Amino acid sequence: MASPRRKQQQHGDGDGDDDSYSFRYLSGLGNSFTSEAVPGSLPGAQNSPLVCPLGLYAEQLSGTPFTAPRARNLRTWLYRIKPSVTHEPFHPCQPAHRRLIGEFDRTTTVATPTQLRWAPADVPQAPPLDFIDGLYTVCGAGSSFLRHGYAVHMYAANKSMDGCAFCNADGDFLIVPQQGKLLVTTECGKLLVPPGEIVVIPQGFRFAVDLPDGPSRGYVSEIFGTHFQLPDLGPIGANGLASARDFLSPTAWFEQAHRPGYTIVQKYGGELFTATQDFSPFNVVAWHGNYVPYKYDLSKFCPFNTVLFDHADPSVNTVLTAPTDKPGVALLDFVIFPPRWLVAENTFRPPYYHRNCMSEFMGLIYGIYEVAPDPDHSLASVLSSLVN
Repeated sequence: MASPRRKQQQHGDGDGDDDSYSFRYLSGLGNSFTSEAVPGSLPGAQNSPLVCPLGLYAEQLSGTPFTAPRARNLRTWLYRIKPSVTHEPFHPCQPAHRRLIGEFDRTTTVATPTQLRWAPADVPQAPPLDFIDGLYTVCGAGSSFLRHGYAVHMYAANKSMDGCAFCNADGDFLIVPQQGKLLVTTECGKLLVPPGEIVVIPQGFRFAVDLPDGPSRGYVSEIFGTHFQLPDLGPIGANGLASARDFLSPTAWFEQAHRPGYTIVQKYGGELFTATQDFSPFNVVAWHGNYVPYKYDLSKFCPFNTVLFDHADPSVNTVLTAPTDKPGVALLDFVIFPPRWLVAENTFRPPYYHRNCMSEFMGLIYGIYEVAPDPDHSLASVLSSLVN
């Protein structure tokens, strides 16, 4: 948590104090938002005036090429106290983070067709590990350099990030806390994410993770070369599954503190690099655009299920998808199996046995894995990786 001295220099849509910060969110996925922590700090009528209000600097963060079709064009204008480019040169992180992988080939990974299952890793008591230190790769495919593929990580952290921020230049992070609440500070504002919710940090955003409840662990999906979006509903119609209005983005918040030696940790090509600067990267006083971090409460998912016989395919439970250029084929789908009624006649109760062309990585947030419960692994963090 911030020290009293830092709290006096923090501002936002709340009162600027971390302990009594009023979390206010903007509703909707894919919307164009505006937010300002100080009234009048957002320019009107243009994006980059000769002189921005309050002497701020205009900076655009693009999530797609400039010429992407308007319906898929993602960008946000940030109005900040100091430009993000004013930092020292980046250097490879020392010591190197050997547990993160961005290139999945036979020189860095091992392939097996065997179904695997293992118990959760304990959150270590020592040494101190923040979100970056506690992040490690479990599986993946493709290449962060070639901008196509995905990685699945897990994290186990016992301390908040202090004096540093993380930036993933390789792709989007979808973070699923399983134990311990996360307080995620981004350049657009703050998000409080307890277990049962997810948070997506799009490529290029700087963020820091605090642990208000103490140690935390969970799962992270990373995608290269595309972004998460809602799946098409097809014959389901206009409503059902995850509703766009239930996705929440932060409101503007900033800190103006002088921070000598503040470290930016950048993930690029699967490797970590560090650079120092003398200010906090969370100095955005106002912003507008449609490229923003967001969170989602999984309990608001509206599932569809069997009402007569047989089982629907698991794809009917897709929350978010990362599409490819091939119609109907996803790079990665984020699917959940929430509490729901299973009502069927003359049907084998568990989901059907199947082999498919996709790999399945399954992790529990709470409850018991319904297909093969294990009394020794009945905690919420039992994990299965099924490769068919």
